[in-house]
Amino acid sequence: MTKPKIIFFGNGLLADTALKVLNNTCEIVFHARTKEDLEEVKKLKSADKEGELHGVLASFGVIIKQDVLDLFEPEGILNIHPSMLPDLRGPSPIESAILRGDSKFGVSVMKLAPAMDAGPIYFQQIIDLPLVNPYFASPLEKSNIYDSTAVAGAEWIAEHLSENNLPNYTEQDESQATFCQKLDKSMSIINPEKETSAEILRKIIALSGWPKTKYEFLGHECIIHAAHLGDGPKLDQDLPEYEELSLKCKDGKTIYIDSLQPAGKKTMDAKSFLNGYRR
Repeated sequence: MTKPKIIFFGNGLLADTALKVLNNTCEIVFHARTKEDLEEVKKLKSADKEGELHGVLASFGVIIKQDVLDLFEPEGILNIHPSMLPDLRGPSPIESAILRGDSKFGVSVMKLAPAMDAGPIYFQQIIDLPLVNPYFASPLEKSNIYDSTAVAGAEWIAEHLSENNLPNYTEQDESQATFCQKLDKSMSIINPEKETSAEILRKIIALSGWPKTKYEFLGHECIIHAAHLGDGPKLDQDLPEYEELSLKCKDGKTIYIDSLQPAGKKTMDAKSFLNGYRR
């Protein structure tokens, strides 16, 4: 069986995982990473007289204008979007779903359209992937969601392109559309007096990688990489000597910091931080 030929558009976690899956059964003719790469896409697709080149996109971060979209008609560029569209259109669907406390996540494969995430849907799947443990927060949980949604979308695309049997698409219900915002550094600072323990743990997960969550401990602004809820399984960090690395939250519960990174320093565990910075 001839491998489907793909022009791939994408950057970041979602794209990296999707590309690994597609490489198993498809031929990646070109990987567009920047706006400048779109000129090469135009050349390749304009020369594709037999219509053999398919377009697949995952977290590209560059607006693709109508002249490029037209080259991929009628099937269009297949966009892997990690939400159940039209819910959470926009640049941060996974992070926004985590922040609002979702326990299930989803992926959509849509036909790319000029309006943001508004194209018709080829495929959708709900992924029952609750956060690993409600008492803990670590970057691994966010990474698992990225991997699961990317794999589901890419496997569906690879299978249907290989069999040359894309189904008919379905238009989105505009009345049900919700939108998520672009992440920025203003979201980073934790405020335990105004945020509940659940909100803070979700923020640590959602903002891991970038823009990260930050709080000042012992006079040093630190990035928080991992933490746990004091009401959960007891750890060494729950002992009185670790109170200086705890956050008393709006709901009266306490979060203990497990891993953190002072400005300009390497990541360290709670004990190492206190040994080095406690006066």
